[in-house]
Amino acid sequence: MHPRTLKPSLALLAMAPLSACVSFGAKPPPSLLTITSAAAIPAGQTQSSATAKTITILVPAVSQALATQRVPVQTSDTSIAYVVNAQWVEPPARLFARLLSDTIAAKTGRVVLSTAQALSDPGARLTGELRSFGVESGTNQAVVVYDAALVREGNVVEKRRFEARVPVSEIAADSVGIGINQAANQVAGEVADWVGH
Repeated sequence: MHPRTLKPSLALLAMAPLSACVSFGAKPPPSLLTITSAAAIPAGQTQSSATAKTITILVPAVSQALATQRVPVQTSDTSIAYVVNAQWVEPPARLFARLLSDTIAAKTGRVVLSTAQALSDPGARLTGELRSFGVESGTNQAVVVYDAALVREGNVVEKRRFEARVPVSEIAADSVGIGINQAANQVAGEVADWVGH
């Protein structure tokens, strides 16, 4: 073999083992998880701030454990793992804020405004922190905990913690998705009752 041909061949052989070790991103799961509201406004129904109170719902703050699209598992008081092959379609805080919006609009009749629509008159404002949105391995339960802060008309601030726990058959993607969806809807319904009274 000619020396000029040999050098490129050696370079390719040296790179071959490296290419087997390099990954350009994690393999996506077979499907992505989402949550859906058990209460929704019928299609075609018009809402107006002329005849109904308004509310602005802000995306809740989250800890670093929930600032990801993976599903956390509380394995002990000081340890967190993640469910294998389970990933949300978007960050949990946004999913939960949308669920709150749908549920509050359907159950209270309030007009839910986006932050852009609320610049002139936000009405009531709901904010808070999503403390848990995952599962506990010790109890095999889906757990959703939301610390809510509601600023009612007249700038009166009310705070309240909402928590729901739903048993899951196993800590696997399908089971935890169903359990968290049920727990999130329970919390959203209780928040809607609180906002509406």
